[in-house]
Amino acid sequence: MYTASTTAPTAGPLSWFRRAESWLDARGRAAWIAAMVLGFVFAWPIGLGLLAYMIWSKRMSKSFCRGAERPDRMGRFDSLRPSGNSAFDAYKTDMLRRLEDEQSAFEAFLQRLRAAKDKSEFDAFMEDRARATAQAAQGPTEEDRGGAY
Repeated sequence: MYTASTTAPTAGPLSWFRRAESWLDARGRAAWIAAMVLGFVFAWPIGLGLLAYMIWSKRMSKSFCRGAERPDRMGRFDSLRPSGNSAFDAYKTDMLRRLEDEQSAFEAFLQRLRAAKDKSEFDAFMEDRARATAQAAQGPTEEDRGGAY
């Protein structure tokens, strides 16, 4: 099956244009923008033409840039769709549940670890404060007065 986005014609007056279009499509929105800017820099009619083509062909639309026209990219929630194979779907569901359980257990572990670190830092602060208060209550030492008499 022939599609313009996957194969370009090898002969004809517009073959170079189709190859360039496929090459830019493979690299995404940034390549189109760079080509347009370079077109404006070197010859403003070329940049204007590229801008018009990008607007006309909807190259700057969100659906194009998210990969809606690229079937090789999986969407964010494609893994949640059933595959049609019930054994694989059951395995996938079980594996996702186990991964979520492991993630929540790891997050709980990190929370306990942060709480223990915070407690040890707070205990060290309180000990330093108690030590400083006890030293202030004893009065100045010989070192604080400038040496021994």
